[in-house]
Amino acid sequence: MGMDGSFYTSQELFELEKSTVLLTGWHCVGRADEVLNSGDYFTAQLLDEPLIIVRGDDGHIRVLANVCRHRGMMLAEGKGNAKRFVCPYHAWSYSRDGQLVRAARMDNKGFQISDYRLPEYSSEIWQGFIYVNLTDAPSALAPRLIELDKFLNPYETHNFRVVHTAEEIWQCNWKCLVENFMEGYHLSIVHPSTLRGYTPSQLCTKGPSGLSFTSYFANYPDNIPPRGHGSEGLTEQQRHRSFLFNVFPTQVTSQAANLLVSLSLQPVNVDQVRVRWTLSVYKDDLDDEAIEGRIALWIDVNREDREKLEKLQVALRSSKALAGPLAGEDQEGTIQDFHKYLARGFRHAVYLNPDSPGQMATRR
Repeated sequence: MGMDGSFYTSQELFELEKSTVLLTGWHCVGRADEVLNSGDYFTAQLLDEPLIIVRGDDGHIRVLANVCRHRGMMLAEGKGNAKRFVCPYHAWSYSRDGQLVRAARMDNKGFQISDYRLPEYSSEIWQGFIYVNLTDAPSALAPRLIELDKFLNPYETHNFRVVHTAEEIWQCNWKCLVENFMEGYHLSIVHPSTLRGYTPSQLCTKGPSGLSFTSYFANYPDNIPPRGHGSEGLTEQQRHRSFLFNVFPTQVTSQAANLLVSLSLQPVNVDQVRVRWTLSVYKDDLDDEAIEGRIALWIDVNREDREKLEKLQVALRSSKALAGPLAGEDQEGTIQDFHKYLARGFRHAVYLNPDSPGQMATRR
């Protein structure tokens, strides 16, 4: 069974998610090749935490708090390249690794410039994606995804290069977007002119899953040619399908032979989510015209999904939005995996507070 409407509209449940699965989870914020050179950076917002993702002088990518240590002003916006991050309020200046290097007129006794560096969050690079965790000492992400590596390594996912990034706000619950992206049941209906010809619903099959991820295969019809050659290590079967996966909680991705599309979801509130998505291609497999065509296609696909999900969010507030049956394993088995992940994350909070709204998820 699926969940009833309150699972996607309850402010109480959203607050529980913020303190459990969203706080403790690993979140993809982008691709490593978005910050190729020292000083390259972009900004992001996870829950209440503004972030700077920057490549330092030592070549390492760091995720720094985008909050000045003086009076709390945000240091950077958007993306670019910076030798220093200079606060626009009082001009405190920080190096690329977050160390305070200049604070004019700070002559008060006891002030030591070395004591005021920007906090750094735990981060990892996996398959070319940048992940961040907001807790102090999280367990590593990569060991949890070893089974997923087996399916991605032939594609050489780490060798894909970003050619397009976009960010937009969708008026829907973040879980609705995860569930929508991760089931093939809707493909033929919601995307009749964009996806149905290549990835019809009836050919979708469940993929591997684990405690930290789920997946499915969107297989192409026999009469459809492969969509590019990609890595030499790919089989003909791999060239003839897209592999879609969800790294819990908030990353959903489609991997094809020479195209990689990833959506990083940043929940804003119970019915609003910031979507930062990247489109990457395999080396020089696609020329500029083909790349522009793929970008246009995915803009249309995302628009089609967004329109449906924003209408769904309105309907889910109805008292008649009751739990309905899920389709079989190949169509909606990934949604079951996602719900089980959420239940595991809520369980500790439920034990501490028996009246917690997380009971709803756990009991399902």
